[in-house]
Amino acid sequence: MGEGQVSMDGVTRPLPQPFVVLATTTRSSTRAPTSCPRHNSTGFLMRLRLGYLSRPDEVAMLARRLARKTERAELRQVVDAAELIAMRDSLEQVEVSADLLDYVVAIVGATREHPQIQVGASPRGGLALVQLARGQALLRQRDYVIPDDVKAIAVPALAHRITLRPELWVRQVSADDVVARLLAAVPVPRTDPRAAAP
Repeated sequence: MGEGQVSMDGVTRPLPQPFVVLATTTRSSTRAPTSCPRHNSTGFLMRLRLGYLSRPDEVAMLARRLARKTERAELRQVVDAAELIAMRDSLEQVEVSADLLDYVVAIVGATREHPQIQVGASPRGGLALVQLARGQALLRQRDYVIPDDVKAIAVPALAHRITLRPELWVRQVSADDVVARLLAAVPVPRTDPRAAAP
């Protein structure tokens, strides 16, 4: 997924950019969703849990279905490939201070030392956390990352990259909860990139 190319019968073919892989699972009422093997799931930048719509949003969804008078929804293009690549490239202009890089490494390192975690996040987890925090900053119209950006994205960036100890499955402890608790225990840097601005 991250190589940007496929190989078959000894021939390597580059994939057109942007190349994105999305995967979904649906929870069944009788059993848990089928999991992607860990070595595959860590190739994904993040894992989101969407849950159910709020009541007003669900009512609005039904109203939109009635208003369009057809089963099939008409999709329209929002951006083209060049615009999407430009948005992705704009992340490179978002500053990340040295103390925030230390913070990211401390969080990822804590996943490797936590007693409830059997296998912690790899360095790829830190790379994902930095890029996603840059995206959070950009969405908040900033060109620098603050600790809240890292905290906001840590669970989606790291929970699918760890393996909990087997006994936690029986107690229904989730990786999301473990990462959230771990995040609360890692000291947050006190420096503020805004303070350095003239």
